[in-house]
Amino acid sequence: MSSPANSKVRAKVWMTPDQVEALRSACYTTGAEYLQQRNEAIIVFTYDTGLRVGELVQIDKTLLRNGNSELYLPTDIQKDYPNENSPPPVTLTLSKDTARLLSAYLNSRWKDPQALFPSRSSNRISEQGVRNMLHKIAEEAEVRPYKVDGTRGDASDVTPHALRHSVAYRMMNEEDDNTLYDVRNRLRHRSIQTTERIYDHMLKV
Repeated sequence: MSSPANSKVRAKVWMTPDQVEALRSACYTTGAEYLQQRNEAIIVFTYDTGLRVGELVQIDKTLLRNGNSELYLPTDIQKDYPNENSPPPVTLTLSKDTARLLSAYLNSRWKDPQALFPSRSSNRISEQGVRNMLHKIAEEAEVRPYKVDGTRGDASDVTPHALRHSVAYRMMNEEDDNTLYDVRNRLRHRSIQTTERIYDHMLKV
């Protein structure tokens, strides 16, 4: 039986790959047309990398490498910087689908700041801007994510962190040959025990 401490760190909300696909499709029926491809790129990029929203909004286009097939993540934009637990820089390999979408988006976006994801009114989208965008698209897609207590959530539960948890669900239940260590490395947890505490209950739905 899980202790109260463990229940606090467990992933509480996540989505299946089909639900993430529904979000992608809804990008093209929601909001201003010139923002639609950016919105899909944010969802696909986050669902591939597992970035925290505070990291996502700091990504500059110069951190994409090798034809947008890799993301270099420096220490200074990762969680726990700066302190004694500051993580090392890391390079994440992106899927072919993500690389293709990023290339198409960067070639056609309506403005070209250093930030990978600008907003309508700023050269860099804010954390709240990402959350608001996801909520609107989830409403359009009628996505009801899965919750740790066995119930289903609503659009307000579709958050950047729910997308991060969805990466773990996909790796553990939809892809072959991944171990908990692979999930830990993708999500950059400090220890395998952290990964185990957060995701040990996440079974296929």
